[in-house]
Amino acid sequence: MVVWVTGASSGIGEELVYQLSKLGVSLVLSARRVQELERVKRRCLENGNLKDKDILVLPLDLTDRSSHEAATKMVLQEFGKIDILVNNAGRSQRSLFVETSLDVYKELIELNYLGTLSLTMCVLPHMIERKQGKIVTVNSLLGIISAPLSSGYCASKHALRGFFNCLRTELATYPGIVVSNICPGPVQSNIVKNALSEEVTKSVGIDVAQSHKMATSRCVRLMLISMANDLKEVWIADHPFLLIAYLWQYMPTWAWWLTNILGKKRIENFKKGLDADASYFKTWKTKHD
Repeated sequence: MVVWVTGASSGIGEELVYQLSKLGVSLVLSARRVQELERVKRRCLENGNLKDKDILVLPLDLTDRSSHEAATKMVLQEFGKIDILVNNAGRSQRSLFVETSLDVYKELIELNYLGTLSLTMCVLPHMIERKQGKIVTVNSLLGIISAPLSSGYCASKHALRGFFNCLRTELATYPGIVVSNICPGPVQSNIVKNALSEEVTKSVGIDVAQSHKMATSRCVRLMLISMANDLKEVWIADHPFLLIAYLWQYMPTWAWWLTNILGKKRIENFKKGLDADASYFKTWKTKHD
């Protein structure tokens, strides 16, 4: 089996390839930072289940859509097939709309949305030809709900969810091709630290608390279970974040009311340089421990 993972140099993507390497699948590791990809590859080889020839390091910039066709051909030349494409690469945002440059929104759409669509467009014909394959997109709970300070990120993730839900229906005549949306909540990673801020050249750049977030290893394990069972959409989060997602899905009026209350605190925390979501978790844990 050949699995192509974008955003494989850190966070969920990095942990995913580590766990996949233990299963003995052939891997294609893509991201912009070549040195980090080589580091990830070395650690995969240390697991002992793969040889050097089983892992292809393929640097890729999702915003450079002109390179995606050549990258796909390179994977096919190396392994002859692509069984699973994991669209994981992306970037978050922490800034208020009224303070944010339009360039930030363009960057988020180019990377999170159009870049993902472009790579999928290159890989899909191969899967259609074989009449099998899996397209797994790492979305977010913010592709289902909305939260202040992440308007551009939410927009890009909502767009991804809508697109892949439509694509799934278009591929109904190919039952061997599975389209899956994975929607994690807060996970231990540097996604907030690396998030875009008011300008496209500026990231948040601060370390935030991780203790209230789900361990990346657990998130990835649940992802693998969902992939093995061909689930169409999966929400992966601890409470209270998962509870909020259910409110948005089934009780939207209550969700708007609650989001307005929590949103004010989220903005206050952010302006103080604190993790925008940490207080929710601490309050929940205090009440339920």
